[in-house]
Amino acid sequence: MVVVLHYPKPGFVEIDPDELWKSVINVVNKCIQDASLTAGQITAMGISTQRSTFITWSRKTGRPFHRFCTWKDIRADDLVKEWNNSYTWKVIKLGAYLLHMVSRSKRFKAGSVFKFSNNQTTLRLFWALNNVPALQSAVRNNEAMFGTLDTWLLYKLTGNKLHMTDVSSASATGFFDPFTMQWAGWAMSIFGIPMSALPQVVDTAGEHFTSTSPEIFGHAIPIRSCIADQTASMWGSCCFEAGDVKLTMGTGTFLNINTGPTPHASVSGLYPVVGWRLGEELVFSAEGSNNDTASIVKWAQGIDLFENPADTADIAMSVPDTDGVYFVPAFSGLGAPYNDCTAAAGFVGIKPSTGKAHLVRAVLEAIAFRTLQLYACVRTETAHTFRSIRLDGGVSNNDFIAQLVSDLTGLRVERPLEVEMSSLGCAHIVGLQLGVFKSKDELKSLRKVGTVFTPRAHAKKTYEYAFSRWEAAVRRLCGWYAEPKPSHAVADTDSATPRTSFKMAAKKNGGAAK
Repeated sequence: MVVVLHYPKPGFVEIDPDELWKSVINVVNKCIQDASLTAGQITAMGISTQRSTFITWSRKTGRPFHRFCTWKDIRADDLVKEWNNSYTWKVIKLGAYLLHMVSRSKRFKAGSVFKFSNNQTTLRLFWALNNVPALQSAVRNNEAMFGTLDTWLLYKLTGNKLHMTDVSSASATGFFDPFTMQWAGWAMSIFGIPMSALPQVVDTAGEHFTSTSPEIFGHAIPIRSCIADQTASMWGSCCFEAGDVKLTMGTGTFLNINTGPTPHASVSGLYPVVGWRLGEELVFSAEGSNNDTASIVKWAQGIDLFENPADTADIAMSVPDTDGVYFVPAFSGLGAPYNDCTAAAGFVGIKPSTGKAHLVRAVLEAIAFRTLQLYACVRTETAHTFRSIRLDGGVSNNDFIAQLVSDLTGLRVERPLEVEMSSLGCAHIVGLQLGVFKSKDELKSLRKVGTVFTPRAHAKKTYEYAFSRWEAAVRRLCGWYAEPKPSHAVADTDSATPRTSFKMAAKKNGGAAK
Protein backbone atom coordinates (compact mmCIF):
# COMPACT_ATOMS: atom_id res chain seq x y z
CA MET A 1 0.00 0.00 0.00
CA VAL A 2 1.34 3.39 -1.00
CA VAL A 3 0.98 6.10 1.64
CA VAL A 4 1.34 9.57 0.15
CA LEU A 5 3.12 12.07 2.38
CA HIS A 6 2.47 15.80 2.16
CA TYR A 7 5.00 18.50 3.07
CA PRO A 8 2.97 21.75 3.12
CA LYS A 9 5.60 23.67 5.08
CA PRO A 10 9.18 23.00 6.21
CA GLY A 11 9.03 20.48 9.05
CA PHE A 12 5.43 19.46 8.36
CA VAL A 13 4.93 15.81 7.36
CA GLU A 14 1.27 14.92 6.87
CA ILE A 15 -1.06 12.23 5.53
CA ASP A 16 -4.39 13.17 4.00
CA PRO A 17 -7.12 11.13 5.79
CA ASP A 18 -9.33 10.82 2.70
CA GLU A 19 -6.45 9.59 0.56
CA LEU A 20 -5.43 7.10 3.24
CA TRP A 21 -8.97 5.80 3.67
CA LYS A 22 -9.35 5.17 -0.07
CA SER A 23 -6.00 3.42 -0.15
CA VAL A 24 -6.89 1.15 2.80
CA ILE A 25 -10.23 0.18 1.27
CA ASN A 26 -8.64 -0.51 -2.12
CA VAL A 27 -5.93 -2.70 -0.59
CA VAL A 28 -8.40 -4.78 1.45
CA ASN A 29 -10.69 -5.23 -1.55
CA LYS A 30 -7.78 -6.24 -3.76
CA CYS A 31 -6.56 -8.79 -1.18
CA ILE A 32 -10.02 -10.33 -1.00
CA GLN A 33 -10.27 -10.40 -4.79
CA ASP A 34 -6.78 -11.87 -5.31
CA ALA A 35 -7.62 -14.62 -2.80
CA SER A 36 -10.81 -15.42 -4.77
CA LEU A 37 -12.90 -14.89 -1.64
CA THR A 38 -15.76 -12.70 -0.53
CA ALA A 39 -15.85 -10.54 2.59
CA GLY A 40 -18.32 -12.99 4.13
CA GLN A 41 -15.68 -15.74 3.94
CA ILE A 42 -13.09 -13.77 5.96
CA THR A 43 -12.92 -15.17 9.48
CA ALA A 44 -11.21 -12.13 11.00
CA MET A 45 -8.80 -9.30 10.35
CA GLY A 46 -6.18 -7.44 12.37
CA ILE A 47 -4.81 -3.92 12.20
CA SER A 48 -1.14 -2.98 12.58
CA THR A 49 -0.17 0.66 12.17
CA GLN A 50 2.67 3.07 12.71
CA ARG A 51 2.65 4.75 16.10
CA SER A 52 2.45 8.39 17.23
CA THR A 53 0.86 9.62 13.98
CA PHE A 54 -2.36 11.33 15.08
CA ILE A 55 -5.44 13.18 13.96
CA THR A 56 -8.34 14.99 15.66
CA TRP A 57 -11.93 15.07 14.44
CA SER A 58 -15.46 16.15 15.28
CA ARG A 59 -17.57 13.94 17.51
CA LYS A 60 -20.65 15.46 15.82
CA THR A 61 -19.74 15.17 12.13
CA GLY A 62 -16.85 12.69 12.07
CA ARG A 63 -14.85 15.09 9.89
CA PRO A 64 -11.15 15.73 10.71
CA PHE A 65 -9.94 19.15 11.80
CA HIS A 66 -6.58 18.66 10.04
CA ARG A 67 -4.50 16.07 8.24
CA PHE A 68 -2.65 13.34 10.09
CA CYS A 69 0.41 14.75 11.83
CA THR A 70 2.95 11.96 11.36
CA TRP A 71 5.63 10.69 13.70
CA LYS A 72 8.28 12.26 11.45
CA ASP A 73 6.72 15.75 11.68
CA ILE A 74 8.84 18.35 13.49
CA ARG A 75 6.49 21.34 13.57
CA ALA A 76 6.73 21.30 17.39
CA ASP A 77 10.54 21.36 17.36
CA ASP A 78 10.75 24.75 19.10
CA LEU A 79 8.27 23.58 21.73
CA VAL A 80 10.33 20.45 22.36
CA LYS A 81 13.45 22.54 22.99
CA GLU A 82 11.64 25.09 25.15
CA TRP A 83 9.93 22.54 27.35
CA ASN A 84 13.05 20.43 27.82
CA ASN A 85 14.97 23.55 28.89
CA SER A 86 12.23 25.23 30.92
CA TYR A 87 12.28 25.84 34.66
CA THR A 88 8.85 24.25 34.91
CA TRP A 89 10.02 20.94 33.45
CA LYS A 90 13.28 20.99 35.40
CA VAL A 91 11.32 21.44 38.63
CA ILE A 92 9.00 18.57 37.70
CA LYS A 93 11.97 16.28 36.98
CA LEU A 94 13.65 17.32 40.21
CA GLY A 95 10.47 16.46 42.08
CA ALA A 96 10.39 13.07 40.39
CA TYR A 97 14.02 12.49 41.36
CA LEU A 98 13.36 13.32 45.01
CA LEU A 99 10.33 11.05 45.05
CA HIS A 100 12.45 8.28 43.56
CA MET A 101 15.08 8.74 46.27
CA VAL A 102 12.39 8.38 48.93
CA SER A 103 10.22 5.66 47.38
CA ARG A 104 12.71 3.91 45.03
CA SER A 105 9.84 3.78 42.57
CA LYS A 106 10.85 3.03 38.98
CA ARG A 107 8.07 5.29 37.80
CA PHE A 108 9.65 8.34 39.41
CA LYS A 109 13.12 7.27 38.26
CA ALA A 110 11.85 7.29 34.66
CA GLY A 111 10.18 10.65 35.20
CA SER A 112 13.38 12.22 36.54
CA VAL A 113 15.17 11.78 33.20
CA PHE A 114 12.22 12.05 30.81
CA LYS A 115 12.76 14.26 27.76
CA PHE A 116 10.22 15.37 25.19
CA SER A 117 10.97 14.50 21.58
CA ASN A 118 9.44 15.23 18.21
CA ASN A 119 8.41 11.64 17.54
CA GLN A 120 6.20 11.61 20.64
CA THR A 121 2.66 12.84 20.12
CA THR A 122 2.51 15.13 23.16
CA LEU A 123 3.86 18.43 21.91
CA ARG A 124 2.58 18.01 18.36
CA LEU A 125 -0.90 17.65 19.86
CA PHE A 126 -0.22 20.68 22.06
CA TRP A 127 0.70 22.58 18.90
CA ALA A 128 -2.61 21.56 17.28
CA LEU A 129 -4.58 22.57 20.38
CA ASN A 130 -3.07 26.05 20.10
CA ASN A 131 -3.11 26.49 16.33
CA VAL A 132 -6.20 24.82 14.85
CA PRO A 133 -9.25 27.05 15.50
CA ALA A 134 -11.83 24.37 14.67
CA LEU A 135 -10.19 22.00 17.16
CA GLN A 136 -10.12 24.70 19.83
CA SER A 137 -13.83 25.32 19.36
CA ALA A 138 -14.58 21.61 19.52
CA VAL A 139 -12.61 21.25 22.75
CA ARG A 140 -14.62 24.05 24.34
CA ASN A 141 -17.87 22.32 23.29
CA ASN A 142 -16.68 18.83 24.30
CA GLU A 143 -16.95 17.68 20.68
CA ALA A 144 -13.27 16.90 19.97
CA MET A 145 -11.97 13.38 19.41
CA PHE A 146 -8.29 12.41 19.33
CA GLY A 147 -6.73 9.28 17.95
CA THR A 148 -3.57 7.79 16.59
CA LEU A 149 -3.75 6.06 13.23
CA ASP A 150 -5.11 2.82 14.68
CA THR A 151 -7.88 4.64 16.57
CA TRP A 152 -9.03 6.53 13.49
CA LEU A 153 -9.08 3.37 11.35
CA LEU A 154 -11.13 1.54 13.97
CA TYR A 155 -13.52 4.49 14.12
CA LYS A 156 -13.94 4.52 10.34
CA LEU A 157 -14.09 0.76 9.86
CA THR A 158 -16.81 0.36 12.49
CA GLY A 159 -19.01 3.06 10.98
CA ASN A 160 -17.96 5.81 13.44
CA LYS A 161 -18.87 3.66 16.45
CA LEU A 162 -15.64 2.67 18.22
CA HIS A 163 -13.24 5.12 19.84
CA MET A 164 -10.48 2.78 21.07
CA THR A 165 -6.76 2.20 21.03
CA ASP A 166 -4.73 -0.71 22.32
CA VAL A 167 -2.11 -0.43 25.03
CA SER A 168 0.85 -0.73 22.65
CA SER A 169 -0.19 2.28 20.56
CA ALA A 170 -1.29 4.33 23.56
CA SER A 171 2.05 3.88 25.32
CA ALA A 172 3.97 5.34 22.37
CA THR A 173 2.17 8.71 22.50
CA GLY A 174 4.28 10.06 25.37
CA PHE A 175 1.30 10.80 27.60
CA PHE A 176 0.25 7.29 28.58
CA ASP A 177 1.88 6.11 31.80
CA PRO A 178 3.11 2.51 31.43
CA PHE A 179 3.63 2.27 35.18
CA THR A 180 -0.02 2.99 36.02
CA MET A 181 -1.45 1.84 32.65
CA GLN A 182 -3.53 5.02 32.41
CA TRP A 183 -3.46 8.29 30.51
CA ALA A 184 -1.00 10.51 32.36
CA GLY A 185 -2.83 13.09 34.47
CA TRP A 186 0.20 15.41 34.54
CA ALA A 187 0.08 15.73 30.75
CA MET A 188 -3.64 16.46 30.77
CA SER A 189 -3.09 19.25 33.30
CA ILE A 190 0.04 20.83 31.83
CA PHE A 191 -0.92 20.74 28.15
CA GLY A 192 -4.68 21.09 28.40
CA ILE A 193 -5.39 17.76 26.74
CA PRO A 194 -9.08 17.02 27.33
CA MET A 195 -9.61 13.55 28.78
CA SER A 196 -12.98 13.37 27.05
CA ALA A 197 -11.25 13.48 23.66
CA LEU A 198 -9.05 10.45 24.34
CA PRO A 199 -9.92 6.92 23.25
CA GLN A 200 -10.59 4.01 25.57
CA VAL A 201 -7.44 1.93 26.08
CA VAL A 202 -8.04 -1.80 25.65
CA ASP A 203 -6.24 -5.14 25.28
CA THR A 204 -4.24 -5.78 22.12
CA ALA A 205 -6.59 -8.50 20.89
CA GLY A 206 -10.13 -9.61 21.56
CA GLU A 207 -13.77 -9.29 20.55
CA HIS A 208 -14.02 -5.72 21.88
CA PHE A 209 -12.94 -4.44 18.46
CA THR A 210 -16.26 -5.78 17.06
CA SER A 211 -16.55 -5.86 13.24
CA THR A 212 -16.34 -3.65 10.20
CA SER A 213 -19.51 -1.95 9.06
CA PRO A 214 -21.24 -4.24 6.50
CA GLU A 215 -21.53 -1.39 3.99
CA ILE A 216 -17.75 -1.02 3.60
CA PHE A 217 -16.81 -4.42 2.17
CA GLY A 218 -20.27 -5.86 1.49
CA HIS A 219 -20.22 -7.97 4.66
CA ALA A 220 -19.09 -7.42 8.25
CA ILE A 221 -15.55 -8.67 8.91
CA PRO A 222 -14.64 -9.37 12.57
CA ILE A 223 -11.68 -7.31 13.86
CA ARG A 224 -9.70 -9.30 16.42
CA SER A 225 -6.53 -7.29 16.97
CA CYS A 226 -5.23 -3.74 16.81
CA ILE A 227 -1.51 -3.55 17.45
CA ALA A 228 1.38 -1.09 17.09
CA ASP A 229 3.85 -1.91 14.33
CA GLN A 230 6.88 -2.48 16.58
CA THR A 231 4.91 -4.78 18.87
CA ALA A 232 3.59 -6.64 15.82
CA SER A 233 7.18 -6.97 14.65
CA MET A 234 8.08 -8.57 17.98
CA TRP A 235 5.28 -11.08 17.44
CA GLY A 236 6.43 -11.75 13.89
CA SER A 237 9.95 -12.40 15.19
CA CYS A 238 8.59 -14.53 18.06
CA CYS A 239 10.17 -12.36 20.78
CA PHE A 240 7.96 -13.83 23.49
CA GLU A 241 10.47 -14.31 26.30
CA ALA A 242 12.10 -11.70 28.54
CA GLY A 243 15.47 -10.85 27.02
CA ASP A 244 14.46 -11.54 23.42
CA VAL A 245 15.69 -8.76 21.11
CA LYS A 246 14.50 -7.67 17.69
CA LEU A 247 15.97 -4.98 15.47
CA THR A 248 13.73 -3.30 12.92
CA MET A 249 15.56 -1.31 10.26
CA GLY A 250 12.89 0.42 8.23
CA THR A 251 12.42 4.15 7.86
CA GLY A 252 13.92 4.30 11.35
CA THR A 253 15.83 1.84 13.51
CA PHE A 254 14.00 0.35 16.49
CA LEU A 255 15.75 -1.96 18.94
CA ASN A 256 13.22 -3.61 21.25
CA ILE A 257 13.92 -5.91 24.14
CA ASN A 258 11.18 -7.87 25.84
CA THR A 259 11.41 -6.87 29.53
CA GLY A 260 8.64 -9.17 30.70
CA PRO A 261 5.91 -8.01 33.12
CA THR A 262 7.84 -4.93 34.34
CA PRO A 263 8.29 -1.59 32.55
CA HIS A 264 11.91 -0.51 32.23
CA ALA A 265 13.02 2.72 33.91
CA SER A 266 15.87 4.05 31.78
CA VAL A 267 18.46 6.70 32.54
CA SER A 268 20.02 6.73 29.05
CA GLY A 269 16.91 7.39 27.01
CA LEU A 270 15.47 3.95 26.30
CA TYR A 271 11.71 4.33 26.19
CA PRO A 272 9.46 2.04 28.27
CA VAL A 273 6.54 0.94 26.09
CA VAL A 274 3.79 -1.61 26.55
CA GLY A 275 4.42 -4.58 24.33
CA TRP A 276 0.98 -6.15 24.57
CA ARG A 277 -1.78 -7.01 26.98
CA LEU A 278 -3.86 -10.14 26.52
CA GLY A 279 -6.08 -10.63 29.54
CA GLU A 280 -3.76 -11.35 32.46
CA GLU A 281 -0.65 -11.37 30.26
CA LEU A 282 1.02 -7.95 30.29
CA VAL A 283 4.38 -7.61 28.55
CA PHE A 284 6.60 -4.53 28.34
CA SER A 285 9.41 -3.54 26.04
CA ALA A 286 12.38 -1.21 26.36
CA GLU A 287 12.94 0.61 23.10
CA GLY A 288 15.88 2.48 21.67
CA SER A 289 15.46 4.20 18.34
CA ASN A 290 17.07 6.24 15.63
CA ASN A 291 14.54 7.97 13.42
CA ASP A 292 16.64 7.97 10.26
CA THR A 293 17.56 4.73 8.50
CA ALA A 294 15.78 3.95 5.22
CA SER A 295 15.11 7.68 4.93
CA ILE A 296 18.89 8.23 4.87
CA VAL A 297 19.37 5.55 2.23
CA LYS A 298 16.66 7.20 0.15
CA TRP A 299 18.32 10.60 0.60
CA ALA A 300 21.71 9.21 -0.43
CA GLN A 301 20.09 7.73 -3.53
CA GLY A 302 18.46 11.08 -4.26
CA ILE A 303 21.84 12.86 -4.36
CA ASP A 304 23.18 10.20 -6.75
CA LEU A 305 25.55 8.37 -4.45
CA PHE A 306 24.13 5.19 -6.03
CA GLU A 307 21.33 4.15 -8.38
CA ASN A 308 19.93 1.11 -6.57
CA PRO A 309 19.93 0.61 -2.78
CA ALA A 310 20.43 -3.11 -3.39
CA ASP A 311 23.91 -2.30 -4.73
CA THR A 312 25.09 -0.41 -1.65
CA ALA A 313 26.58 -3.42 0.16
CA ASP A 314 28.80 -4.22 -2.84
CA ILE A 315 29.72 -0.55 -3.23
CA ALA A 316 30.70 -0.32 0.44
CA MET A 317 32.83 -3.47 0.19
CA SER A 318 34.59 -2.18 -2.94
CA VAL A 319 36.77 0.00 -0.69
CA PRO A 320 38.69 -1.15 2.40
CA ASP A 321 37.42 1.69 4.59
CA THR A 322 35.79 5.14 4.46
CA ASP A 323 39.07 7.01 3.92
CA GLY A 324 38.53 8.70 7.28
CA VAL A 325 35.04 9.99 6.42
CA TYR A 326 32.24 9.66 8.98
CA PHE A 327 28.52 10.24 8.60
CA VAL A 328 26.18 11.38 11.38
CA PRO A 329 22.61 10.06 10.70
CA ALA A 330 20.63 12.82 12.41
CA PHE A 331 18.10 14.32 10.02
CA SER A 332 15.59 14.03 12.86
CA GLY A 333 18.02 14.47 15.73
CA LEU A 334 19.55 11.64 17.75
CA GLY A 335 17.94 9.27 20.22
CA ALA A 336 19.63 7.35 23.04
CA PRO A 337 22.21 7.85 24.40
CA TYR A 338 22.34 11.46 23.13
CA ASN A 339 18.63 12.35 23.19
CA ASP A 340 19.46 15.49 21.24
CA CYS A 341 16.81 16.90 18.92
CA THR A 342 19.23 19.70 17.92
CA ALA A 343 21.87 17.39 16.41
CA ALA A 344 22.66 17.79 12.72
CA ALA A 345 23.32 15.24 10.00
CA GLY A 346 26.44 15.48 7.91
CA PHE A 347 29.70 14.05 6.64
CA VAL A 348 32.89 14.80 8.59
CA GLY A 349 36.37 14.29 7.20
CA ILE A 350 35.83 14.64 3.45
CA LYS A 351 39.09 15.15 1.58
CA PRO A 352 40.25 15.24 -2.09
CA SER A 353 40.74 11.47 -2.09
CA THR A 354 37.15 10.80 -0.99
CA GLY A 355 35.01 9.02 -3.57
CA LYS A 356 31.37 7.98 -3.73
CA ALA A 357 32.16 4.49 -2.45
CA HIS A 358 33.72 5.98 0.69
CA LEU A 359 30.59 8.08 1.30
CA VAL A 360 28.29 5.09 0.78
CA ARG A 361 30.34 2.99 3.19
CA ALA A 362 30.28 5.82 5.75
CA VAL A 363 26.48 5.98 5.54
CA LEU A 364 26.08 2.22 6.04
CA GLU A 365 28.61 2.14 8.87
CA ALA A 366 26.75 4.96 10.64
CA ILE A 367 23.55 2.91 10.66
CA ALA A 368 25.41 0.00 12.28
CA PHE A 369 27.23 2.32 14.72
CA ARG A 370 23.94 3.76 15.95
CA THR A 371 22.64 0.23 16.46
CA LEU A 372 25.71 -0.58 18.55
CA GLN A 373 25.02 2.46 20.74
CA LEU A 374 21.42 1.40 21.32
CA TYR A 375 22.55 -2.12 22.18
CA ALA A 376 25.15 -0.73 24.60
CA CYS A 377 22.36 1.15 26.42
CA VAL A 378 20.36 -2.06 26.70
CA ARG A 379 23.36 -4.01 28.03
CA THR A 380 24.19 -1.32 30.57
CA GLU A 381 20.66 -0.99 31.92
CA THR A 382 19.41 -4.57 31.95
CA ALA A 383 20.59 -7.79 33.52
CA HIS A 384 19.69 -10.04 30.61
CA THR A 385 22.18 -12.21 28.75
CA PHE A 386 21.90 -11.73 24.99
CA ARG A 387 22.85 -14.26 22.35
CA SER A 388 21.07 -13.13 19.21
CA ILE A 389 19.28 -10.29 17.46
CA ARG A 390 16.32 -10.91 15.16
CA LEU A 391 16.24 -8.58 12.19
CA ASP A 392 13.37 -7.22 10.14
CA GLY A 393 12.64 -4.22 7.94
CA GLY A 394 13.77 -3.37 4.43
CA VAL A 395 17.26 -2.14 5.34
CA SER A 396 18.02 -5.46 7.03
CA ASN A 397 18.35 -6.91 3.51
CA ASN A 398 21.72 -5.12 3.32
CA ASP A 399 24.38 -7.77 4.00
CA PHE A 400 27.06 -5.19 4.84
CA ILE A 401 24.97 -3.64 7.62
CA ALA A 402 23.71 -6.98 8.95
CA GLN A 403 27.23 -8.44 9.18
CA LEU A 404 28.63 -5.26 10.76
CA VAL A 405 25.86 -5.27 13.39
CA SER A 406 26.85 -8.84 14.25
CA ASP A 407 30.55 -7.95 14.38
CA LEU A 408 30.09 -4.89 16.57
CA THR A 409 27.58 -6.38 19.03
CA GLY A 410 29.22 -9.81 19.16
CA LEU A 411 25.82 -11.42 18.68
CA ARG A 412 24.37 -13.88 16.21
CA VAL A 413 22.14 -11.91 13.85
CA GLU A 414 19.18 -13.72 12.29
CA ARG A 415 17.46 -12.39 9.19
CA PRO A 416 14.16 -14.00 8.20
CA LEU A 417 13.27 -15.16 4.70
CA GLU A 418 10.71 -12.35 4.52
CA VAL A 419 11.73 -9.16 6.32
CA GLU A 420 8.21 -7.72 6.74
CA MET A 421 7.38 -8.81 10.28
CA SER A 422 4.61 -6.39 11.33
CA SER A 423 1.92 -7.89 9.12
CA LEU A 424 3.03 -11.42 10.01
CA GLY A 425 2.98 -10.62 13.72
CA CYS A 426 -0.52 -9.18 13.44
CA ALA A 427 -1.62 -12.37 11.68
CA HIS A 428 0.01 -14.43 14.45
CA ILE A 429 -1.91 -12.73 17.24
CA VAL A 430 -5.21 -12.92 15.33
CA GLY A 431 -4.57 -16.60 14.61
CA LEU A 432 -4.02 -17.29 18.30
CA GLN A 433 -7.31 -15.57 19.12
CA LEU A 434 -9.15 -17.78 16.63
CA GLY A 435 -7.43 -21.02 17.59
CA VAL A 436 -5.68 -21.35 14.22
CA PHE A 437 -2.46 -21.51 16.22
CA LYS A 438 -2.53 -23.40 19.50
CA SER A 439 0.35 -21.70 21.29
CA LYS A 440 3.34 -19.40 20.98
CA ASP A 441 5.51 -22.51 20.80
CA GLU A 442 3.73 -23.43 17.59
CA LEU A 443 4.47 -19.96 16.22
CA LYS A 444 8.14 -20.42 17.11
CA SER A 445 8.21 -23.69 15.21
CA LEU A 446 6.92 -21.92 12.10
CA ARG A 447 9.56 -19.18 12.20
CA LYS A 448 11.86 -19.27 9.17
CA VAL A 449 15.38 -17.83 9.35
CA GLY A 450 16.85 -17.03 5.95
CA THR A 451 20.41 -15.88 6.73
CA VAL A 452 22.53 -16.01 9.87
CA PHE A 453 25.40 -13.58 10.42
CA THR A 454 27.96 -14.58 13.04
CA PRO A 455 30.38 -12.13 14.72
CA ARG A 456 33.96 -11.88 13.52
CA ALA A 457 36.28 -10.95 16.38
CA HIS A 458 38.96 -9.52 14.08
CA ALA A 459 36.41 -7.21 12.44
CA LYS A 460 35.30 -5.79 15.78
CA LYS A 461 38.93 -5.10 16.69
CA THR A 462 39.47 -3.40 13.33
CA TYR A 463 36.53 -1.06 13.92
CA GLU A 464 37.52 0.14 17.40
CA TYR A 465 39.39 3.21 16.10
CA ALA A 466 36.79 4.01 13.41
CA PHE A 467 33.98 3.84 15.94
CA SER A 468 35.79 6.16 18.36
CA ARG A 469 36.40 8.68 15.56
CA TRP A 470 32.76 8.42 14.48
CA GLU A 471 31.67 9.18 18.05
CA ALA A 472 33.91 12.23 17.97
CA ALA A 473 32.21 13.33 14.76
CA VAL A 474 28.81 12.89 16.38
CA ARG A 475 29.83 15.06 19.31
CA ARG A 476 30.82 17.80 16.85
CA LEU A 477 27.30 17.84 15.37
CA CYS A 478 25.34 17.48 18.60
CA GLY A 479 23.62 20.72 19.54
CA TRP A 480 24.26 22.11 16.06
CA TYR A 481 20.78 23.59 15.76
CA ALA A 482 20.59 24.90 19.32
CA GLU A 483 20.04 28.63 19.05
CA PRO A 484 23.18 30.40 20.33
CA LYS A 485 22.70 33.19 22.83
CA PRO A 486 23.69 36.65 21.58
CA SER A 487 26.96 37.88 23.06
CA HIS A 488 25.15 40.71 24.85
CA ALA A 489 22.48 38.46 26.39
CA VAL A 490 22.18 37.88 30.10
CA ALA A 491 23.56 34.62 31.43
CA ASP A 492 20.24 32.82 31.87
CA THR A 493 17.33 33.36 29.50
CA ASP A 494 15.24 30.29 30.31
CA SER A 495 11.63 31.23 30.91
CA ALA A 496 9.77 30.02 33.97
CA THR A 497 7.23 28.36 31.72
CA PRO A 498 7.68 27.82 27.96
CA ARG A 499 5.92 30.41 25.88
CA THR A 500 3.68 29.20 23.10
CA SER A 501 6.08 29.77 20.21
CA PHE A 502 5.56 28.09 16.89
CA LYS A 503 8.42 29.12 14.62
CA MET A 504 8.93 26.60 11.85
CA ALA A 505 12.21 24.68 11.85
CA ALA A 506 13.24 24.71 8.20
CA LYS A 507 16.53 23.06 8.86
CA LYS A 508 15.30 19.47 8.77
CA ASN A 509 13.05 17.55 6.45
CA GLY A 510 10.54 14.83 7.23
CA GLY A 511 10.84 11.22 6.15
CA ALA A 512 8.72 8.51 4.70
CA ALA A 513 6.00 6.63 6.55
CA LYS A 514 7.21 4.27 9.22
